[in-house]
Amino acid sequence: MRILMVEDDEELSEAVHVSLSENGHTVDVCHTGDDGLHFARQNAYDCILLDRMLPNMDGLTILREIRRAGVTAPVILVTAMNGIGDRVDGLDTGADDYLVKPFAMEELLARIRALSRRPQQWESVQALVRGDLTLDTDILTLTGPSGRVTLSKREAQLLEFFLRNPSQILPRSLLLSRVWGPDAPVEDGNLDNYIHFLRRRLRTVGSGLKIETIRSVGYRFNL
Repeated sequence: MRILMVEDDEELSEAVHVSLSENGHTVDVCHTGDDGLHFARQNAYDCILLDRMLPNMDGLTILREIRRAGVTAPVILVTAMNGIGDRVDGLDTGADDYLVKPFAMEELLARIRALSRRPQQWESVQALVRGDLTLDTDILTLTGPSGRVTLSKREAQLLEFFLRNPSQILPRSLLLSRVWGPDAPVEDGNLDNYIHFLRRRLRTVGSGLKIETIRSVGYRFNL
């Protein structure tokens, strides 16, 4: 999962970053409300960890704005404000869960796992099956009618997003944001190169599924 953490306590955010990374997640961290709103609006994340008290803009304002913008990623409010009214306000504003500081890292990981089990636009299982393909996101292998190949991490991330969103036109900007991360210093041509790599992988495993180019827009994965 790609996770955004918006937290002004740099020591805490570093500890959470290390723990989440060790558990296989990709994590982006920012420390101000303005930056948090900017990154969250990219709609590039599977989960958002959001502090309530932040410089420039509070967490509830960020939450309200991203929900208004159509961002549906699960949000866990992580805060020292533990009153019943505080929790109700957070959940009513659009949060999916509420975690009070200080917290055990095991509890945070468990809450993320619990959210991943809900019906969302993403799934938590390691083996993703679509049509004649099976993508194992743990060991980065793609299996088709004619055999199996090993993918690079970036290839697997890109193919995973296609497989989770079949038959949808995916704009280039969205693919770059989801796979490389918001504001990542990546050239637009890198996406075309990885599409070429994936098409070659699909042929190698004998799949009949195709990645279609939608001119001037992006790509679509056809089942």
